[in-house]
Amino acid sequence: MTTEARNLTAGVQRYGWVAMILHWAVACMIVAQYFIAEAAEELPRGIAQIEMYALHKSMGITVLLLALVRMGWRFIVPPPPPVVMAPWQAGASRMAHWGLYLLLLAMPLSGWLYSSAEAFSVSWWGLVQLPDLVGPSEELADLLHEVHEYGFLALVGLAGLHIAAALKHQFIDRDGALMRMLPAMGRRS
Repeated sequence: MTTEARNLTAGVQRYGWVAMILHWAVACMIVAQYFIAEAAEELPRGIAQIEMYALHKSMGITVLLLALVRMGWRFIVPPPPPVVMAPWQAGASRMAHWGLYLLLLAMPLSGWLYSSAEAFSVSWWGLVQLPDLVGPSEELADLLHEVHEYGFLALVGLAGLHIAAALKHQFIDRDGALMRMLPAMGRRS
């Protein structure tokens, strides 16, 4: 029996290692995406900029795939019950989590749509050429660029609230909520 299965059957109130890896991998990729996009914008038009945007697109599609896996995993292996909190906090937590999932899907899709409208191809790590989702359109590209930019601001805002809530639970409430998503260091199963 895997550690995750033992944790589930033993009633341990922690996320399993698969959920943890998916959570932290996506979080790290989102941070990297910001810096890659900023670096690409600073580069002069040319091969280096194209390569940087190709990296950004490949990572974006990877985020999309990992988010889909994470959502599927959440249905297969439900998360542990939430820590005890006020009903309004529990509701806000649920809305924030589903908002994050929605944005983790919307951001890569809006970027893919934007690239399609700009007539720039999207390749996943040079292995798979993805189809254009829409035809070239300057007006649509402008709109999708705005959607992508504002979507990122919404993602940063919700992620900031998520981090602030986790820190509140850890240092003010001291209820162990944050520790449920961190590996158990120094413990043996």
